[in-house]
Amino acid sequence: MIFVLGIDAATWTVVRPNLTKLSTFKKLSDMGKCRELIVKEKLMSASIWCGMFCGKTPEEHGHHSYAVDGNIVKREDIKVDFVWDVLDKGGKKVKALNVPFIVPPYSFGVDFKPVGFGLPTNEKEWQEELEKVTDKTKRLLGERPDLLVSVYTLLDRVQHFHWGEDCVLEWYRKLDDKMGELFFDTGFLEKKDNKLIVISDHGFCSFGEAKIQTLPEETGHGKLKGDHHENALLITVNVDYEINRPQDVFYAILSAAR
Repeated sequence: MIFVLGIDAATWTVVRPNLTKLSTFKKLSDMGKCRELIVKEKLMSASIWCGMFCGKTPEEHGHHSYAVDGNIVKREDIKVDFVWDVLDKGGKKVKALNVPFIVPPYSFGVDFKPVGFGLPTNEKEWQEELEKVTDKTKRLLGERPDLLVSVYTLLDRVQHFHWGEDCVLEWYRKLDDKMGELFFDTGFLEKKDNKLIVISDHGFCSFGEAKIQTLPEETGHGKLKGDHHENALLITVNVDYEINRPQDVFYAILSAAR
């Protein structure tokens, strides 16, 4: 079984100096391969998540933003096959949950209503997403699909509005606990033939430090304190395919699914 856990905006900048407080990240660091994935394309989440699961560059897939000319982009507007489409056509059992290349985030073969239209903006919604995605993912793991993709989006919102504050680490700790439930409490990583990829679409930094600003400093929900950074987080366990760019996740999955 292949399990890809996406964590929007997860960054080693927070994880690495706090491994003693993040027990699941620590276990993964000890048993897997950990590295920074330097994202060289423009740090737009819609485009990066799209490329990660279709294997194409932004120029090839043509999907750059959640909305175009005031209209929300839908799955059918993106003229590519995603990895779940490819494997499903090949007879594999595939599930994808809350993948934020569009809003609301996309699910495949799963009935799921994203929290806050996929843009959770407060502590209540962050906690709700954490619980809902975890619970659904655990149930899907129990079904033993050939591929499971599941994504948490809350850290992106937490860090945009609270970067540099103590609460950022607290939300990493909450997520770390849920990751422990998924990887270890379920016994998923006890099976040596199971393969795991934990990945973010980008890292994070203080607002104004990013090479290219992705959002205005003032938003309808308040002033931003953090912005996207090109150093994404990557951890793999039992995965041989070398991932050097987001698009390589697509090929790593296909290689492992043979």
